Amino acid sequence: MEPFSLYAISPLDGRYARQVKELAPFFSEWALIKYRVQVEVEYFIALCRLPLPALSGISPNVFTPLRSVYQHFSDAHALQIKETEATINHDVKAVEYFLKQQLQLLNLPPDVAEFIHFGLTSQDINNTATPLLLKEALQTVLLPQLTELLQLLHGKAKEWLPVAMLAHTHGQPASPTLLGKEILVFTERLQMQMQLLQQIPHSAKFGGAVGNFNAHHAAYPNIDWLKFADDFVASLGLQRSRYTTQIEHYDNMCALFDTLKRINTILIDLCRDVWTYISMDYFKQQIVAGEVGSSTMPHKVNPIDFENAEGNLGLANALFEHLSAKLPVSRLQRDLTDSTVLRNIGVPIAHTLLSIKNLKKGLNKLLLNSVKLNTDLDAHWEVITEGIQTILRREGYPQPYEALKNLSRTNRQITPELISGFIDSLQVKQEVKDELHRLNPHNYTGVIYPF
Repeated sequence: MEPFSLYAISPLDGRYARQVKELAPFFSEWALIKYRVQVEVEYFIALCRLPLPALSGISPNVFTPLRSVYQHFSDAHALQIKETEATINHDVKAVEYFLKQQLQLLNLPPDVAEFIHFGLTSQDINNTATPLLLKEALQTVLLPQLTELLQLLHGKAKEWLPVAMLAHTHGQPASPTLLGKEILVFTERLQMQMQLLQQIPHSAKFGGAVGNFNAHHAAYPNIDWLKFADDFVASLGLQRSRYTTQIEHYDNMCALFDTLKRINTILIDLCRDVWTYISMDYFKQQIVAGEVGSSTMPHKVNPIDFENAEGNLGLANALFEHLSAKLPVSRLQRDLTDSTVLRNIGVPIAHTLLSIKNLKKGLNKLLLNSVKLNTDLDAHWEVITEGIQTILRREGYPQPYEALKNLSRTNRQITPELISGFIDSLQVKQEVKDELHRLNPHNYTGVIYPF
């Protein structure tokens, strides 16, 4: 453990820092500054290519070294910007001053530097940098992790597809199922939500102080600034929101957070089911040498990975809920409440990432306990009474449900001998009796789903 992590207020920056460190290039203060620099640089280059008259003489040769500022953004760059911010008390203006200095290093005329941040308000930068870093974090880190989890679940589902298991509805023994199919329930749900997640546009606001390009139009009224902005934002891989106030309305971002919340809710459901199967002894867990399960009970092997995942998923969802409820609401053309909230979008994503990693770890430690699965099936022959009464319905047998209810809804244990005797007593054809005799808790599992 690095010494500073002992003093971190958030466990994401302390206890769990190593497990979520791949999100730092997207959601840290350093990252936000870097993405702001990227947007400012690309905007300046777009103005040069327009071209604006004052920039028409700038050679495209300067674009490569200018882009290298954000492509090779350093700690020294970030610290320089933070030092400026400490003096002027404005984070985006500090980026503007930094880039003007970079233009001087490229020996460009001093008047050219005034086209850094030309006509823009801070939110044109923030509301373009933030969806950009969010999009790239999802594509680079979170979606690959979710895909790995999905592949792991698919593998478990395929491995366990033939495994019969006593189902439980309302906590009571119910018609048997296939363990692999129960895992497929989660893979299907996750696949659907992941597809929805990738269909949500990443929207940016880029339109000046109140979204109307007032300053741009006043300076250059003959330029189609709407088309320019649409093309510029699209070049970054984003979609421009055309009608805005000073800030992005965040509706698509909130749709994304809501979808992530649904994904997390599905994963909470998975955590609780697997935790319950472990408590029922349907799964054992691989023992890790040197690990302690309890400070007092030496025998304990606790399902800590699923518990950790569930807890972090709950934290993530609470934050996603707040983000989705708060961000779309702003007084008139702008208040500042979105600014501080936006700085926290990486937090629920980090809790989600941590949960996914713990889920994968926990799933890889599961050991199927076939003995317990089979014992439970053998102890509950009453679960095939559904099949018996349904076949009797097919044969036109009078009141078959009631007959099986009288047989099975008692406090006595329903044994195979009791079921067999009941079948032999039925006034049906022998081939029907033979069909009924073939039913047992191990084979009464329904259709085999195609994999």
